[in-house]
Amino acid sequence: MKHSSYSIVIIGSGVAGLYAAEKLARHSAKCGGNDGILLITKSKLGESNSRYAQGGIVGVMKSNSADSVELHVKDTIKAGAGLSEFGTVKFVSEISDTVVKDLISMGVEFDKDENGKLAYTLEGAHSIKRVLHAGGDATGRVIEQALCEKVKSNPDIDIYEKTMAVELLSDLSGECKGVIVFDEETQEYEAVCSSAVILAAGGLGQLYKYTTNPAGATADGIALAYRAGAVLQDMEFVQFHPTALAVDNGVNRFLISEAVRGEGAKLVDADGYEFMHKYHKLKELAPRDIVTRAIFNEMSENNSQNVWLNAACIDAEKLQKCFPNISQKCLENGIDISKDFIPVAPAAHYSMGGIKADVNGETSVKGLFAIGETASTGLHGGNRLASNSLLECIACAYSVAEHLCGKELRAPKHIDLCVKSQMDKYSVYDENPEEFESRTAEQRKALREIMWENAGILRSEESLNKALEELDKIILPKKYSCREDYELNNMLTAAKLIVRCALERKESRGAHFRVDFPQESEQCIHSMIGGQEGRKAGGQAVRC
Repeated sequence: MKHSSYSIVIIGSGVAGLYAAEKLARHSAKCGGNDGILLITKSKLGESNSRYAQGGIVGVMKSNSADSVELHVKDTIKAGAGLSEFGTVKFVSEISDTVVKDLISMGVEFDKDENGKLAYTLEGAHSIKRVLHAGGDATGRVIEQALCEKVKSNPDIDIYEKTMAVELLSDLSGECKGVIVFDEETQEYEAVCSSAVILAAGGLGQLYKYTTNPAGATADGIALAYRAGAVLQDMEFVQFHPTALAVDNGVNRFLISEAVRGEGAKLVDADGYEFMHKYHKLKELAPRDIVTRAIFNEMSENNSQNVWLNAACIDAEKLQKCFPNISQKCLENGIDISKDFIPVAPAAHYSMGGIKADVNGETSVKGLFAIGETASTGLHGGNRLASNSLLECIACAYSVAEHLCGKELRAPKHIDLCVKSQMDKYSVYDENPEEFESRTAEQRKALREIMWENAGILRSEESLNKALEELDKIILPKKYSCREDYELNNMLTAAKLIVRCALERKESRGAHFRVDFPQESEQCIHSMIGGQEGRKAGGQAVRC
């Protein structure tokens, strides 16, 4: 097995991982970068959840006199259903002006108004227009492309593509000392030793039958951290986006950005009747959990697979200018959004829960950091405010880089018996991966069905217990020999954690709705799981 050493290892190549890598490399002389920075992605550079973020990025800009940190904090906390951490929200809001300007300096071109100033739009549960866009409805892609160019051209950053992180290395004290990776193309393992590992591995949308997330969103960071003994927080809070295009391609559903409703589009039934007034005074721009359950209820009452979004009330020229990608995708499916209703339905979109971390990315495991969607910092609480996700990625990547630049980081020169035993497990691997591929695909499909039907938008003790019972029937491969095997293991680990935490939360709050406990409890607390429980499970969870 190959061995290598780096000062810092970053797992994940979405906006959070890319920005952290670039910022750390810029300051490598100050942050002990003698052993270099390694960025690992299981796909190709630039393929991530971030790429599909259409809506935009929140920017509480000093140049926007109508906005303020106080207003944004108030909106975020209100949407978070009582679980947002004030200090985290305030930090992210305050730093947004700095990080957005930094993105602009790195070549990100945000859309401008007719006067050449930054253009802002309104999204659900925001009190004013503060959401910045790039490329109309391609904000995530534009930001990611700019960062990819920076990272690829930086000689201080090594990049492993099509490489899966399969186990974090921990010493006898529980401190993270690196990671074992699996190269999909060479079918070889490598032990990478490091003083700091940053998990920026994205979300878990692929745990559900319907999701806006790409195929790679399989809870990898969460499962890795759990098995390394990290504490996880609020795993039961999974946000379902109200408006995904109700056309299946077998992998995910195309997102119809909330910004379309922000510009005036209306949710209607098959007869064109607007219904959101029945559910909330903000109608289409109510918090996402409310809009999602409203749509789900309309679908159930009418025995339909979707409702409709009427964007024809928006000027056709404006529609094309603001939403070119949505317009094109709909046209590919025979829908002219300037004339036709768009079929939409909810889909799993974002995980508010994840690895418990502070704004510096520090977790309960020394040497292990988590940023982006894989982390749970308390910013989003029980229900993420629209377009706060990209901002959190950038803000916390900025912060973890600043934090690590103040430390002398060098790759470990010696390993103890605990680390050595982890490495030894990967000295032999299966040379015939085809034997298990079809079975893995079958089990993955079953898992997504179980979670959608029993631990999705509406939950109950009966449905959640059924989910656990069915998840226990999922059979993992006897030997892990390809990326899909490891992904299934991660998905199953995260699915059980979500269900267990959902069973424990006997109330309805934010994105977590229990039909048997429909009221919000007076007691407002975070759920916690993991620690030693996860570390004990780790030895059995990875088989190679």
